[in-house]
Amino acid sequence: MMLLSGERHITHMDLDTFFVSVEQLRNPALKGKPILVGGESNRSVVASCSYEARKYGIHSGMAMKAARRLCSHAIIVKSDYDAYTKYSRLVTDVVRDTVPLFEKASIDEFYIDLTGMDRFFGCLKFSDELKRKVIKESGLPISFGLASNKLISKVATNEVKPNGRIEISFGDEKSFLSPLSIMKIPGIGKETGYKLMKMGVETVKVLSEIPVNMMYNLMGKSGIELHRKANGIDETPVVPYREQKSISHEETFQADTTDIRFLYATLVRMTERLAFELRSQRRLTGCIAVKVRYSDFQTEQRQLSIAYTASDHILIREVKDLFDRLYARRQLIRLIGVRFSELIPGTYQANLFEDTEESLQLYMAIDSIKKRFGEGYLFRAAGFTGGGQEGGGESCKKG
Repeated sequence: MMLLSGERHITHMDLDTFFVSVEQLRNPALKGKPILVGGESNRSVVASCSYEARKYGIHSGMAMKAARRLCSHAIIVKSDYDAYTKYSRLVTDVVRDTVPLFEKASIDEFYIDLTGMDRFFGCLKFSDELKRKVIKESGLPISFGLASNKLISKVATNEVKPNGRIEISFGDEKSFLSPLSIMKIPGIGKETGYKLMKMGVETVKVLSEIPVNMMYNLMGKSGIELHRKANGIDETPVVPYREQKSISHEETFQADTTDIRFLYATLVRMTERLAFELRSQRRLTGCIAVKVRYSDFQTEQRQLSIAYTASDHILIREVKDLFDRLYARRQLIRLIGVRFSELIPGTYQANLFEDTEESLQLYMAIDSIKKRFGEGYLFRAAGFTGGGQEGGGESCKKG
């Protein structure tokens, strides 16, 4: 097969009901049963649910109380994010060792660029081999879609779950999308979907036939993007995954200090700032590091792999604990810093397993205020230094 100009081969791989699958792997007795993964209280939310539970209308993000009303005999399994992070990293290692270029799109999904490999091995055959390898190495079910771009491959994967595989040939993108509901297009949420359906636009075919200038008048720039998606057009590249990507913040004090309360407050303030940046970028971190520079300019650093998160209350606890283990010399400190690395895409629902609906809404409200008025407008009392000490130079880095 000759590679046509502009033709790409992109495989999207997605671990099926990832959190549920991990729990079933650890406890095979759970297989074939309606499973709800999340917090145990009625005020918690469903982080994930099995296909057997979905038959009752249950979905991720639903209040646990509402889910239990729909399926009273569902089995609730307390989420174990350490285990999910472990298996996510295991699958990532398998993908990394097998393919030339991949993007980790979330804790449980990957985009793999196989462009050009059809001349040597066959992209579908390669994807099949990788699927079998992931299942063998991890024990987890995985589905994939192979297509000419990321959009089509993702939609295709969702159409063949669970444990499925499909190839959408180059040139068949529009015919594949046409009969599907507009809600199958990534980026169309409830509000946009409702607006389009009120206009009688229910299938992707109808959406694709709306003139682009009309879409722009209806929705602005996002309307143009929706028109492109409905016509199967997506030129988004596969972004190489590098765990070295990081964000960090450090502060040099005007006067060297051993004031633990002040140092804790500074760490809290920096961690809050970085956690807000993570959530703004819709990312999670899997590794934290704390740096200390003493008055004699000796610099020490410790890092710790953690379950992927972007939650202030979790990160602050881990950062303070890491600092306690690092700060053993008890001499004057000139500088402290915090760094988050191993960044992956992720959102509130994939992150705050043990939180209630109110907690999730609180995080969203806090971030909304910070985005509107600035991140310094709202902060934890524990991050207030009270003017006892003053910082000197600050620096914020992205790697």
